[in-house]
Amino acid sequence: MKEIIAEIRDELKKNADPRIQIAGQRFFKEKVQSYGVKTAMVMKIAKPYDKRVASLDNMLVFALCEDLWRSGIMEESFIACHWSYLIRKKYLDCDLKVFEKWIELHVSNWASCDTLCNHSVGSFIDSYPQRIEDLKKWAQSRNRWCRRAAAVSLIIPARRGKFLGDIFSIAGILLEDKDDMVQKGYGWMLKSASQAQQKEVFDFVMNSKSRMPRTALRYAIEKMPRSLKAKAMEK
Repeated sequence: MKEIIAEIRDELKKNADPRIQIAGQRFFKEKVQSYGVKTAMVMKIAKPYDKRVASLDNMLVFALCEDLWRSGIMEESFIACHWSYLIRKKYLDCDLKVFEKWIELHVSNWASCDTLCNHSVGSFIDSYPQRIEDLKKWAQSRNRWCRRAAAVSLIIPARRGKFLGDIFSIAGILLEDKDDMVQKGYGWMLKSASQAQQKEVFDFVMNSKSRMPRTALRYAIEKMPRSLKAKAMEK
């Protein structure tokens, strides 16, 4: 399977553009390693291998993904996220540990964190809802990306009105977090939940706003009517 990784890397290098690399860095506070390849092209490069990768055993797929993650290059992490999501119908209960390891060891920016968590981790939680308790442990991690992951893994289920009690539990754990990446993450989770359950989320915000950082608060109420936004922003 090593030839797949070699071919992928060769294609990414051929499509590298220093102008895209420089322009992309402005979206991140931390230094991000990248080839300078647009996301659409990254997915186009990965696509011819999808069928072959999807036919493999989970552990073989995860081994390929691990190789990509270890490079520390953002475009390779996107392909790793894509392939791990590709096999979502075959997830096993033990696979969450694989995702947790990637977050702890390899995730170093919000884009890689969100791509993995919105899709692979979110789909896993949909399949094994009892493992949402693990996300609450992540929310207490010293690792900022684990804490963000605890929230952004629930973005898509939240839009469908799922896991509201757990969403409030995680938001409660993260409520006074000092890291802006974590604040934005749980604020985004609350905003997504508000699309299905606006009143409940508004009540949570009103009960928590004295302790909630303004960054998280603004994210949480972004989709609400102007009148509710005004009330939430009152001091």
